[in-house]
Amino acid sequence: MQHVISPSFFARECPEAARDLAGKLLCRRFPNGRVIKLRILETEAYCGEADTACHAHRGRTKRTEPLYAAPGTLYVYLCYGMHWMLNISTGREGEAQGVLIRACDGAAGPGKLTKALEIDGSFNGRYLPEITSELWLEDDALPCSVMTAERVGIGYASPEDQRRPWRYIAVY
Repeated sequence: MQHVISPSFFARECPEAARDLAGKLLCRRFPNGRVIKLRILETEAYCGEADTACHAHRGRTKRTEPLYAAPGTLYVYLCYGMHWMLNISTGREGEAQGVLIRACDGAAGPGKLTKALEIDGSFNGRYLPEITSELWLEDDALPCSVMTAERVGIGYASPEDQRRPWRYIAVY
């Protein structure tokens, strides 16, 4: 049985939410009514101002404001001027944390999944419970194991933060 993931799912520490998102379904309804559901295969945790890999490391800015918002708020930003990255805020409001959706079944990479689901900057700052007619997460209870690994693409972060095992990979 499938059910929509509630905002309370995100109201906890980022690594826990990131681990538990691996294996869930990312769902998108397009304006023409067509629905695509992609299984999340990889996530990464970004844990606030103390985490040098997190965009909020240097503090609250207009760009990072969604990371400080209510758990379940989308942080969608442009990477390398061409790829949209989908993140979901976690933790407590006012404390920047977020989960990057890194890969889905059929979309091997964060830019490919946002392209497949037509997610762009217009989703930035939107609160998931308010847009469930367009974008939502489901749990269909399909069992999987979750492996951990180091995050990737964060060469700018401290060596300690680069080594954190905060990448979560669903294994079937």
